[in-house]
Amino acid sequence: MLRNGAAGGGGAAAGGGGHRPVRVWCDGCYDMVHYGHSNQLRQARAMGDYLIVGVHTDEEIAKHKGPPVFTQEERYKMVQAIKWVDEIAPGAPYVTTLETLDKYSCDFCVHGDDITLTIDGKDTYEEVKTAGRYRECKRTQGVSTTDLVGRMLLMTKAHHSNIDEDLDYRKHTDNFGKGPKGHSPWTGVSQFLQTSQKIIQFASGKEPQPGDTIIYVAGAFDLFHVGHVDFLEKVHQLAEKPYIIAGLHFDQEVNRYKGKNYPIMNIHERTLSVLACRYVSEVVIGAPYAVTADLLDHFRVTLVCHGMTEVVPDKDGSDPYEEPKQRGIFQLVDSGSNLTTDLIVQRIIKNRLEFEARNQKKEAKELAVLEAMRRLEEEKH
Repeated sequence: MLRNGAAGGGGAAAGGGGHRPVRVWCDGCYDMVHYGHSNQLRQARAMGDYLIVGVHTDEEIAKHKGPPVFTQEERYKMVQAIKWVDEIAPGAPYVTTLETLDKYSCDFCVHGDDITLTIDGKDTYEEVKTAGRYRECKRTQGVSTTDLVGRMLLMTKAHHSNIDEDLDYRKHTDNFGKGPKGHSPWTGVSQFLQTSQKIIQFASGKEPQPGDTIIYVAGAFDLFHVGHVDFLEKVHQLAEKPYIIAGLHFDQEVNRYKGKNYPIMNIHERTLSVLACRYVSEVVIGAPYAVTADLLDHFRVTLVCHGMTEVVPDKDGSDPYEEPKQRGIFQLVDSGSNLTTDLIVQRIIKNRLEFEARNQKKEAKELAVLEAMRRLEEEKH
């Protein structure tokens, strides 16, 4: 059991005026954590005062779904870094039972409006639903682990550029989110649409306070992962009252210095992923590649940090960190992690056949349940 301390936002004030805090339970694989997961946890936290998140082991996931992309230790760390999570429960059982809710003194559990099935096709939330200790939140349209894996396997720019989708990409996404006999609404690929409301929901809304150390970091933060979390955690530890501003480069800029099909996630997706991290206070959407005097003065930046990854020169060959270096406020930070977006893509490609088989299997199970639900409805009428 790993506690995080109070997260920003949520339901009624815990313990206020004799009110017993409402304890909420969520659980899942949280493999390749993305803003869809974060949004589910944000909604769940708003239903109560204290959110506990159960994370399944590698063994449990392999048994029911197929191989996870990330190890359980990496997944535990990722979930802990989401700002709406108060505590995590490592090694949570795959099937959610009343016994688990009682063990952690949780009033109810929350899950998205999709379906989660065991290896034998049973609803993993059946017991808590029957007992009336189940609540539902809206699934985030436009993102799924399946879709992200599809983007990585394809190595195309179609998912983030303004050019028309090429036929290969369309053919691939059709196959990826479709079983042999139809299309599941839960596993298919869809398009994320950013709104100002979604950014407001994810943003902290907190201004820097007197005495805060304003720290600026910049990058792609693509497929926001545990390597990014390790780096931001280290940066956060550099000051007593840190206020971290993350500058996110536009897609075209990222593609210039990363090449291939990067970024895997577009600027809107990357914005939400970074905003969900408990160590980040503010995000600059479409930050300039060079950290300029104007930027440093505007945000009253005290310190500029960069990880141990290579710094690619700007278009004119200059060092993008020249200004903070001249001011003596630039610092390299070793996160102790060697995980990069490239390494994650390599893991996926290495296990390509297993992942494609996993998604086909998941789709087939979901379609079987949909068919059974349809038959039940017909019998009622």
